[in-house]
Amino acid sequence: MLVLGLARSGFAAAAALERRGVEVVRADRELGNDEDIGLLDGVELLVKSPGVPAEAPLVAAARERGIPVWSEIELASRLLPNPILGVTGTNGKTTTAEWLGFILGAPVAGNVGRALSELDGEVDPDQLVVVELSSFQLEDVHEFRPRIAVLLNLEPDHLDRHGSFDAYQAAKLRIFENQAEDDTAVVPRDLAHLVRGRRVEFAADDPLPAEPSLRGLHNRENAAAATAAARAAGATDEQIAEGLRDFTGVAHRLELVGERRGVTYVNDSKATNVAATLRALAAYEDEPVRLILGGSRKGEDFAALAAALGPNVHAVYVIGETADELARAIPDTIRARDLETAVERAATAAQPGEVVLLSPGCASYDQFRDFEERGEEFRRLVENLPM
Repeated sequence: MLVLGLARSGFAAAAALERRGVEVVRADRELGNDEDIGLLDGVELLVKSPGVPAEAPLVAAARERGIPVWSEIELASRLLPNPILGVTGTNGKTTTAEWLGFILGAPVAGNVGRALSELDGEVDPDQLVVVELSSFQLEDVHEFRPRIAVLLNLEPDHLDRHGSFDAYQAAKLRIFENQAEDDTAVVPRDLAHLVRGRRVEFAADDPLPAEPSLRGLHNRENAAAATAAARAAGATDEQIAEGLRDFTGVAHRLELVGERRGVTYVNDSKATNVAATLRALAAYEDEPVRLILGGSRKGEDFAALAAALGPNVHAVYVIGETADELARAIPDTIRARDLETAVERAATAAQPGEVVLLSPGCASYDQFRDFEERGEEFRRLVENLPM
């Protein structure tokens, strides 16, 4: 078997196969010349990491030869006997998956950072596993069947990779593709028409066993989804209420990283699309905000973001590859080149009571390895500000 892409999920997939005595060829490049295509000789299966696009030469060549192409999620779900609770959507996946893990006392894997294959041999076979699922992981599933599947929302994202919103939506909806009659689909009330079969609907205004600990209407919506999914998994309302109250959130998602001279600094580096930044702005709509935007391109339109900036947004600092586009869409932005400069300028101008909010609305690949590295740099910069 060939494992293409050797980031965390690729290494985990290769290791799981090798533990079973399977001969594995590892490749960590987008290959395409004749010598590279020869890696497919004798290969019965290609396992593709989520970072490898479907158009990669070796993937295309495998399909031409009739070699099955699986995502790491597809492989891991066949290796692990565990029932799966899958969570997908444009925004809120990590928060909701971790929230469910907290409520249910279940391991969390997938797009959250721990590859599902890493759980091979590590968890009791009857243990429910919560799996965060990206569109990149779902586009190459075949028999993957979560007993409980959660769709949080659907908004334009990753259009640079999928090509259209319809293709992106189709990838997301594959989470429900193989569910049986006794499985449960948890879906937003306004998207219920997209899903057939047994389903539980939710909305932000649903009554909950307890009010959630996290701020923002979007987190109440996440809490409603988590409540519905946890009930489907057999949790009592008492368990759910405790989890809703005690969960403290995840790193890089509206994460309070410090206060300096009366100014609050919030790390929302995980906001890698416009919809996520709109949620962050709504969470702080009653507080004066200095907003840091920008990063690498994903093909999104920034008009909705520009329209959402209320009078409470006292300044917008733009950085990175999308700085020019953002400046065209949003009047009176402050060009800051990079994150360090933006934090320095915001900290110099901010008054006590204001919030400096990093919620970029863009991916991070122009200046950082990933959104985690961007968020860690923001935290470091804040920690180094004078008290």
